[in-house]
Amino acid sequence: MSLPARALRCAIALAALAAPLVFHVPAGSAAPAPRLAYDALGDSYASGYGAPPYLDACGRSPLGYPGLVNGRARIQLDAFVACAGATTVSTVTGGQLAALSSATDLVTLSDGGNDIGWSSTVGACLVGTDAQCAGAIAQTQSRVAGVLPGLLDSLYSQVRADAPNAEVIVTGYPRLFSPEYGAYMGASPAEQVALNSGADQLDAVIAAAAARHGFDYVSVTNQFVGHGVNSPEPWLHGALDQAAFHPTPEGYEVYAGAVTAAVKPGQLR
Repeated sequence: MSLPARALRCAIALAALAAPLVFHVPAGSAAPAPRLAYDALGDSYASGYGAPPYLDACGRSPLGYPGLVNGRARIQLDAFVACAGATTVSTVTGGQLAALSSATDLVTLSDGGNDIGWSSTVGACLVGTDAQCAGAIAQTQSRVAGVLPGLLDSLYSQVRADAPNAEVIVTGYPRLFSPEYGAYMGASPAEQVALNSGADQLDAVIAAAAARHGFDYVSVTNQFVGHGVNSPEPWLHGALDQAAFHPTPEGYEVYAGAVTAAVKPGQLR
């Protein structure tokens, strides 16, 4: 073969080898996926009350589940407006929904417990008579069934209107007691079972309302079993603590894991 012919063959071979290098785009050079704008709304369970230090009078804590979810799965906490003591009504009138917009990708919401006077019912069973406990539970069950659905529907409709493109995750409440460990203050194991059943009813109504509005419901009931206030390893603060019956930092870790697992990236922009 003549020298020019050999040179031509070599040039063609080198070009073939070089071609993949010219057109190949390394995997690591792709633009990073955008962060997902996340707004956290609701009551003290959403604000992180029970896991100090607090950022403000609303009991907002970086150790609450919104702060723990922040940074996971491309989630960027954009507005942390949940506030201890909030109800379905004050979540709206207190301005929390102003955080939402068409640019919001993800919303978490915990609400309903304060609307039915749940803490007063628990208190009646801890320090009141058996009759007072039974009466308080019956009254609360009546409010859960008759009043709460309408309140939740009103709130959820407004959340959807203000965050039309967002995935909305509604969180439930845990059972507060572990009856298998005996009486707790004035609440007998039987009364604890009744209170836990009340929590289940509350969660069921919240879950049904979430489903009606196309929201995702996250339960932590099973995770908290065996970790009530009277258990050897409680994930809730006891009755004498300033943050009585709110999750401990360990409890909020459980919430954060459950919320993160519920996020559906395919539904987010």
